[in-house]
Amino acid sequence: MRVTALAILFVLLSAAPAFADRLKDLGFVRGVRDNEIVGYGIVVGLKGTGDDQGSAFTPQSVSTMLRRLGVQVDPKALRLRNAAAVMVTARLPPFARSGVRIDVTVSSLGTATSLQGGTLLETPLIGPDQRTYALAQGSLSIGGFEVAGRTGTAIHKNHLTAARIPLGATVETEFVPSGFLEAKEIVWALREADFTTARNIAEAVTKTLGEGTAKALDPSAVRINVPEEYAGRVAELVAKLESLDAVVDGRARVVVNERTGTVVASADVRIGKAAVAHGGLVVEVREQYVVSQPGAFSGGQTAVIPESDVRAAEQGGQVHLVEGASLNDVVRVLNGLGATPRDLIAILQALRRAGSLRAEVEVQ
Repeated sequence: MRVTALAILFVLLSAAPAFADRLKDLGFVRGVRDNEIVGYGIVVGLKGTGDDQGSAFTPQSVSTMLRRLGVQVDPKALRLRNAAAVMVTARLPPFARSGVRIDVTVSSLGTATSLQGGTLLETPLIGPDQRTYALAQGSLSIGGFEVAGRTGTAIHKNHLTAARIPLGATVETEFVPSGFLEAKEIVWALREADFTTARNIAEAVTKTLGEGTAKALDPSAVRINVPEEYAGRVAELVAKLESLDAVVDGRARVVVNERTGTVVASADVRIGKAAVAHGGLVVEVREQYVVSQPGAFSGGQTAVIPESDVRAAEQGGQVHLVEGASLNDVVRVLNGLGATPRDLIAILQALRRAGSLRAEVEVQ
């Protein structure tokens, strides 16, 4: 079945080549970001789905934990099918204060087959500087299940060896970026590097704070001097900057996914003058089965024999002239040609090689 070009998804962001966005959406203050923290812990309360005896570190970890609680147990004497060694990860937001709770992810480290029904014991979460920033503990939420029958059949839903604990960790050490509150200047880092966008951000800040307060350092950073009236009040300054609008100017780009026949194009894509011819070879194979009946008293056997009928025809090609405007106009022309999604992908790639498609083509 032929699929028309209308089945392709074209995202045309706007009729205008540029649009304005908040600085909050375009970037962030350099140094003010989340930090990854990680810890090693033990999950207990499993229903025989924990680590087997091949996981040597699980008995050692449980023995060490019990020793801290005043119980002396030889690791070799432990049989732990209801416990599992896990890694606990979380993201510590900037300016997180003591007592704030954050989400954690718990992932099996050993041979456990399921963490369903488990409880994470108190686990310190450390940062790159080896300091403990949070403590995690709580019941695991998997979002799946496993039901096994006596005959060995089982039903699984979702992944059972990774889980989350919503608000499962409490921040113990406050994290404040060094020198931020008393900074004389800040650097606004762009999420998508672009010279023109960086210049537009600098102009928007200068218009608001005054001449000489902002300068584009490179396509991904804008330096902003803290005015005297905001000395010691950098947080208020950042809040004001986040609400400013700046014109975004990105590169023209076409993203092609050949597996799904999807094309996504930005609004800046333009087509130069070009002639497009569309035609194709259609091969049709028809197969039917006939019964071969042997003659009387021949000793043969009745058999079913396939017969194939192969026909090939070349569709007449058409030549259309496209030029100028937007990719939307080209899509209408290609629809008139009866192009399929994969035809469109081939045509766009050919236009790029011919120099008529003035955009970056990214094939996935």
